[in-house]
Amino acid sequence: MRRISRLTRVAVGVASLALAATACGGTSSESDSGDKGGKGDKGLALAYDIGGKGDQSFNDAAYAGLEQAKKEFGYETADIEPTEGETDADKEQRLASLAKQGYNPVIGVGFAYGPAMKAVAEKYPDTTFGIVDSVVEGKNVASLVFAENEASYLAGVAAAKATKTKTVGFVGGVDVPLIHKFQAGFEQGVKDTDPKVKVLPQYLTQTAEEGGFSSPDKGRAAAEGQIEKKADVVYQAAGLSGQGVIEAAAKAKVWAIGVDSDQYKQEALAKYKDYILTSALKDIDGAVYALAKSVKDGKPLTGTQTFDLKSDGVGLSDSNPKFAQVPGAKDAVAKAKEGIVDGSIKVKTE
Repeated sequence: MRRISRLTRVAVGVASLALAATACGGTSSESDSGDKGGKGDKGLALAYDIGGKGDQSFNDAAYAGLEQAKKEFGYETADIEPTEGETDADKEQRLASLAKQGYNPVIGVGFAYGPAMKAVAEKYPDTTFGIVDSVVEGKNVASLVFAENEASYLAGVAAAKATKTKTVGFVGGVDVPLIHKFQAGFEQGVKDTDPKVKVLPQYLTQTAEEGGFSSPDKGRAAAEGQIEKKADVVYQAAGLSGQGVIEAAAKAKVWAIGVDSDQYKQEALAKYKDYILTSALKDIDGAVYALAKSVKDGKPLTGTQTFDLKSDGVGLSDSNPKFAQVPGAKDAVAKAKEGIVDGSIKVKTE
């Protein structure tokens, strides 16, 4: 719990510096029922992104934050799954329903909630809303964003140290700016560590609706193709699809690098864990918990809250004992982390 606690202090400190007040008042229009939400009779609610709970990655990390808040505050919570082929109107209805029921805060897990969040937050000014991985302007909205490129840089350093074929792969779920950050950091980390290592990038789909974040079979096929081209380390930023990448790597007895959560520790991936070298971490659970705590304390976070390597908002796991056995990897990652934190290493986002 150390990492979550530190992130909470950072987030609440940011809120104090910004003189964030409770999310009340406002001149925006009310909902049809006249209910502005924010009654405080219920606690945190999550609206999941594509892939839903059980992805062993992005959504599950958010759920861990909900569970921590529920345990500590003893209040009622809710977590709602997405539907296949849903529209922004569907997302808007989901967020509005949670606010109307009195949940506070209400968090949309994923950048896809951006348009819906903007519309709903204006209708429920007494409810604090949060969105993960996107920036939405609003007096009662906290945008929880991460320096994924920094964690990915560390993953690239580890990959460059671990590869024996001088070829590594990157599998992105959907070809969008957010996932470009993962690729940019990873490629830079690889090249800064060993310029002779080739990176094979591949995106599964152009849009989320095509299943880029929710299709393990697509991830498996992509990883198999990269492994055929001699990649012996494959890094995935693909949500639920990443499970297929990990499966393919384990089958071929090469390294996989996980994402968002420490996937070496995920029960559903236990049979593959010996081949999960490390994971690029995003403390989504800590960010979700921090927002819930700020609301509980009567000082809700608002505005853009950035969680980076310096604040322990992102990082690289070392749970797999085999990570320490990769020659030079541990020291190289530590040196890279120090450089990013002190500013001597500038990590690209594109």
